[in-house]
Amino acid sequence: MVTHVPAEARGDERGALLSFVEAQRGAIRRSVLGLTEEQAASRPSASELTLSGLLKHVAETELNWLRMAQERPNEKARTEETWGDSFRLVDDETNPGTLAFWELVAKETEEFIRSVPSLDDTFPLPEAPWFPADGRVSMRWLLVHLVEEIGRHAGHADIIRESLDGKGAFDLVALESGQSWG
Repeated sequence: MVTHVPAEARGDERGALLSFVEAQRGAIRRSVLGLTEEQAASRPSASELTLSGLLKHVAETELNWLRMAQERPNEKARTEETWGDSFRLVDDETNPGTLAFWELVAKETEEFIRSVPSLDDTFPLPEAPWFPADGRVSMRWLLVHLVEEIGRHAGHADIIRESLDGKGAFDLVALESGQSWG
């Protein structure tokens, strides 16, 4: 990530972790700056991934983890049959709409994390072959996992964007602030 993540206030572990999550979100949001819907949906490499698909996927993934932590049903839950739709815009979905949706999810994530009594509080993992039976993880684990998950896809987004028009992360940070890089 090319932007500086501000140091937390003394003892504000929640704030520090939330800042790192937000820094990774910013990298993916910037990846679609200045692009048309068609450009963001294009596949400039051998990968099936697109910028608009990554944007949607990380927004839905964050919502999914938030709902697990809240122990509430996920209103956008995916099945094996609809999993592929989490990586592409369908029907009337747009990048601005996806960004607005993700903004709401991010706000809810922060409000939830700030409201839990302790980052040591846990929630159950779902049944899946890649999770331990009866596994539980902490709110701290959730935030670190979001940094990992979003950061991984931010790297994908960097490569896709650079393949589209040559703009790298430094260019996009400058573009976001109305400047130019290099």
